[in-house]
Amino acid sequence: MKKYQVIGIGNAMVDVLARADDGFLDQAGVQKGIMQLIDMDRAVDLYDRIGPAKEISGGSAANTIAGIAHLGGRTAYVGKVKDDQLGAIFAHDLRAQGADYTTRMAPKTEVAETGRCIVIVTPDGERSMNTYLGVTEFLSPDDIDEAQMAEAGWIYLEGYRFDGPDSHAAFAKAIAACKGAGGRVSITLSDPFCIARHRDAFAAMLRDHVDLLFCNRAEMLSMYQTSDFEVALAQAAADVETVACTDSGNGVHILSAGARWHVPAVPTDIVDATGAGDLFAAGFLWGLTEGFDLESCGKMGNLAASEVISHIGARPETDLKDLFAKHRLL
Repeated sequence: MKKYQVIGIGNAMVDVLARADDGFLDQAGVQKGIMQLIDMDRAVDLYDRIGPAKEISGGSAANTIAGIAHLGGRTAYVGKVKDDQLGAIFAHDLRAQGADYTTRMAPKTEVAETGRCIVIVTPDGERSMNTYLGVTEFLSPDDIDEAQMAEAGWIYLEGYRFDGPDSHAAFAKAIAACKGAGGRVSITLSDPFCIARHRDAFAAMLRDHVDLLFCNRAEMLSMYQTSDFEVALAQAAADVETVACTDSGNGVHILSAGARWHVPAVPTDIVDATGAGDLFAAGFLWGLTEGFDLESCGKMGNLAASEVISHIGARPETDLKDLFAKHRLL
């Protein structure tokens, strides 16, 4: 048995969550509902503009790994922070969930700081993310432990991590070590604008290395440059063995080996959509590594996503196993 069910690799971030209306977004020049990369000066400016905020360890793949650890899964995470206050918070929070986290911190003398994402949540629950990558941008192949990757049943790659000078090489090293030891590869596309920046690299990875693709409808359409959702799904299914594409309130479409399932969403009052896709992937991957069928994995993913959007923050606040049991999945 492998030491780890899932190892995630992504941008190690601390989320700064604040509420505001659409008027604030317009005044502050924030595009609604997407992730924008910003520099440190812009991060300071936005932080000064927002009202009361809540700081929570985040990062897309880190949220997924925290969710799997919350469910009792054997997990580890790779992502870079600085030896500073936010870096210490990030490391403590992730380890407290039960995940292994041993990535070498950037030293205190490093000019760049631990990454943070200023997430502005509007009354409709939509989140607009403004991301200062900081030192996490500089995750390199040297940060990838091949022996650790060989101990993973699955690795989970965060699409946002494609924004970085050495990220592609780091992913390649992780994939080779994992697959060389019989492991499998999953990836989340993360964001339509991220896809647009790196479409060719995404396409090559999907065709050549990925076994399981996570994405949402907008990302799927962006990836395959079409407005026809069915066409995009078919192209994805031709590239990747298994596809799990979420479609907001319409649930998730799962395609694998010529078969297809549609799993309805769980009706939920949306407080904060941050982390919905991350926790969907957590529920799905946990179910998959525990031997559940794909339809049940989709149900677990939807339930985990419904829990996280019912409150502020991208980490679960109720026992997901209890939630699965109430819905007769366990």
